[in-house]
Amino acid sequence: MAVYLYKLGRLASRRRWYVTLLWAVIVAAIGFAAAKAPAAPETEFSTPGVESQKAFDLMEERFPGAQADGASARLVFVAPDGQKVTAAGHRAAIDKAVAKVADGPEVASAVNPFQARAVSQDASTAYASITYTVGAADLSDAAKDTLVDAAQQVRSDGLTVEIGGTALASEGSSGEVGEVIGVMVAAVVLLVTFGSLVAAGLPLLTAIVGVALSMVTITALADAFGLSSTTGTLATMLGLACGIDYGLFVVSRYREERANGHDPEEATGLAVGTAGSAVVFAGLTVVIALAGLSVVGIPMLTKMGLSAAGAVVVAVLVALTLVPALIGFWPRAVLSRRYRLTGRRIQGVAGNRGSRWAEFVQRHPFPVRLAAVVGLVVLAIPALSLQLGMPGAEAKSTSTTERRAYDDLAQGFGPGFNGPLTVVVDARGAENPQSAVRTIEQRIRTTPGVVSVSAARFNGAGETAVFSAVSANAPTSEKTENLVHTIRDQRPETEAGTGATFKVTGTTALNIDVAEKVRGALIPYLVVVVGLAILLLLVVFRSVVIPLKAAFGFLLSVLAALGCIVAVFQWGWGASLLGVETTGPIMSLTPIFLVGIVFGLAMDYEVFLVSRIREAYVQGQAPGPAITTGFRYSARIVVAAALIMISVFAGFITADESMVKMIGFGLAVAVLFDAFVVRLAFVPAVLALLGDKVSWLPRWLDRILPHVDVEGEALSRLHTAGPPAHEEKADTGTHAST
Repeated sequence: MAVYLYKLGRLASRRRWYVTLLWAVIVAAIGFAAAKAPAAPETEFSTPGVESQKAFDLMEERFPGAQADGASARLVFVAPDGQKVTAAGHRAAIDKAVAKVADGPEVASAVNPFQARAVSQDASTAYASITYTVGAADLSDAAKDTLVDAAQQVRSDGLTVEIGGTALASEGSSGEVGEVIGVMVAAVVLLVTFGSLVAAGLPLLTAIVGVALSMVTITALADAFGLSSTTGTLATMLGLACGIDYGLFVVSRYREERANGHDPEEATGLAVGTAGSAVVFAGLTVVIALAGLSVVGIPMLTKMGLSAAGAVVVAVLVALTLVPALIGFWPRAVLSRRYRLTGRRIQGVAGNRGSRWAEFVQRHPFPVRLAAVVGLVVLAIPALSLQLGMPGAEAKSTSTTERRAYDDLAQGFGPGFNGPLTVVVDARGAENPQSAVRTIEQRIRTTPGVVSVSAARFNGAGETAVFSAVSANAPTSEKTENLVHTIRDQRPETEAGTGATFKVTGTTALNIDVAEKVRGALIPYLVVVVGLAILLLLVVFRSVVIPLKAAFGFLLSVLAALGCIVAVFQWGWGASLLGVETTGPIMSLTPIFLVGIVFGLAMDYEVFLVSRIREAYVQGQAPGPAITTGFRYSARIVVAAALIMISVFAGFITADESMVKMIGFGLAVAVLFDAFVVRLAFVPAVLALLGDKVSWLPRWLDRILPHVDVEGEALSRLHTAGPPAHEEKADTGTHAST
């Protein structure tokens, strides 16, 4: 492989105009196709196989057209202390506001609270339900302004009014400012690392090109494959992260080969043949992790994973072709200013911080390894209390009207009001459907933990009914989860003698089912992803120890990151420092996202660092000096790549949404632990303790494994010792060779 990639790198450098033009044509062609393609469908979240999804499907079948896709809103009215919303003046103001909203654009219905009995028992709170003919994304400004004006009108009459539902999306920050700062930090890190504006900008430029190509491809294929507008979120994140990393690796190796005396074209070929080989296998591990998301069994997650895997493949292709082509345009500009001025080959001659750190670890391998493992295990302890769920409006900032509306409804109607359970009764097999539904309704009403049950609503055929059951506890409470299980466990007794069957659904039940599905899929996902990655690393490094060590270190860093997430977002430790106002369950998909994304980045660092160590070992160095050599050349680059990813992910922490904060925080600390604790401390400590035993591989396994030359051993046979005499002829005709 190294030889083929070496030839590809030289070809891309030599034919740089053709390569660059080809990429431009591809981006333009797919961009044109995306512009002509039908719009992406609305986001549809489904979880096949769980009871709540089956109940929802039954409702769509028996109540055709009832499941409206339009936006919804709730005007929540709260009377001043000691007063009631039923007072004549307040009631008139509410009636006027609801009438104004009803006459507004795109309104399907506006239900007056006094007609729908939507008034709390103490008459302190009431709410009006509004539905629209279009979705929240398509709701016009005029419709939103009418809703806001109606609320303001009632406030002028002395009532407190908040607006819940989906009609008004929060206008708060979603992390864009933090993301811009993160990218700026990444640019500064690259500039400090390389000491060259061109070298710093090239990985950023090529990563953006790769992400742009991936996104227009997703847009072009959205209608054909049912890719929603949110499918590309993970693709953007991983495409940018991996694109920067892979470009960084190739540019860094090019500079190293130039410092060793090779001319630009030769140095490009060697960079792609060595670092490019590591990029290929690092990319494969990321693709494995992302494609493995299909194990969870959630279609949206599968599409997101496959789309992101495609973005990573594009990032690899960009690193192997476009990066060397652009280097060919500026072969000296990507070098450090010191090298351009003096021609001194400073890389690899003297020790640097990376080599000194490696020597320190080798002098104290056992304490370093023990400290790394114990520290990560301690941080992982809170993960034992992990509670999964799907936070809703209660997780929003109190500065948003949706959160205040949620709190007002919970105070006026009880904590379970915001997440009622929906019971769907199939009475086709009952002799008297209405009697069967009343029996099931009454039995669920008497279940401990249920405070109220609404009147059943039948479909046109009179064979299926739907009613709501309100829990005494908040939707995200463990007691509500236990209530759902109790209702389902008592199903045989509840259905006995009725001839009807029922299922429990609704947002609360769906969130509980998704959390359980994710918990059940997490271990199989880890087994599949880590198992396949171990096999891949076994082929790459031809060692049993290195893949097992890599997998163990990854699990430590991920569990430690999960522990930190639980401590902050579930327990509330330091939550105020991140602007988290409400603690609660961890978003159900967080562990899966964390495992998939961090696994890919961790294997990037593992392959790049250890392949450089093994390259020195294969070329004849003893284990100790090989570790030092590998760190001399790679530690600085791994640190730079990790700092870039940490800064990019940390940008999400500035978002107002608690779930976005959670993902950004988790990814940032996971990369921090994996890069600085596992790869730069735990890995060299283990390698130093094992010495030559690291390369142990059973003979029978050695015979059946394919030989993959990631370290570029075959390339050394293509060159004679010492730098070529024509080192600088491709740069200028006057610069003297060093």
